[in-house]
Amino acid sequence: MLSLKISVGHREFCTIFAMIIAIAVLADSPADATPVSVRFSEGVSHGYLLVRSLAGETIGRGELTQVVKEEDLVESHLVFRFKDGSLHDERVAFSQKGVFTLIRYHLIQQGPSFPEQIDVVIDRGTGKYTVRSQSGEDRKEEVLAGRVDLPADVYNGMIVMLLKNLPQNANETVNILAFSPAPEVIQLQLLAKGEQTVQIGEGSGKAMQYAFKPEIGKIRQFFGKIFGKLPAHFHYKCWIMVDDVPAFVEYEGPLQLMGPIVRIEVVNPRLSARPEDKKLSAN
Repeated sequence: MLSLKISVGHREFCTIFAMIIAIAVLADSPADATPVSVRFSEGVSHGYLLVRSLAGETIGRGELTQVVKEEDLVESHLVFRFKDGSLHDERVAFSQKGVFTLIRYHLIQQGPSFPEQIDVVIDRGTGKYTVRSQSGEDRKEEVLAGRVDLPADVYNGMIVMLLKNLPQNANETVNILAFSPAPEVIQLQLLAKGEQTVQIGEGSGKAMQYAFKPEIGKIRQFFGKIFGKLPAHFHYKCWIMVDDVPAFVEYEGPLQLMGPIVRIEVVNPRLSARPEDKKLSAN
């Protein structure tokens, strides 16, 4: 659901879209991942999310809506609005006939939280893509368009959903389409790291922690020359409930490759205090 992005110059940038997530990197070698089988079909849903700093400060809020269209096509829409006015708007359409297949993808990132103002569109049916970007002091818009053959296992914007469909304790390798600015396919390893206890109201449960390991090759080389190495805090983590019906718990990682670590978590709606509630609490 999230998108992670890095700027490496006025025109050189790459985006990958995850949830809530994906990871901005350049490819080293051809990918050999396979499509992920459907264990739990997606349906109609509506959820709410918070973006927090590691200090616990709320820096943004999110909303996820999902509907099922004709022929089992699912359309998912994730929006994050940040306190600084930034916007992350991500739409994914996919099929789930036996395996998950990305059909269409559209991502908009704008505002001070995103050095690159971008608008990316991918369509499997036509093979067309368009990348619009603004960067640098002049904010001049640049447009790149063309055609690309999408592998069957490209999963931009679908990573959290895939984690819910993996067998327990299983690792997986999937593909993500990055833009540098032309599209490139990269590998992303999803690694199960072990269970962790999570609090559920007054009770508790178990969640599997996953780490995301991208094939960052050229990006690592680039930052190795500039900074010596990637920052020590660089990581991407996600927790999924391991019950019979899995559920998203939390994501932790940067919104930009060199940016601060943030946490994305679920928040449940609740009624505002009613007059009778105030009277009871006063007694």
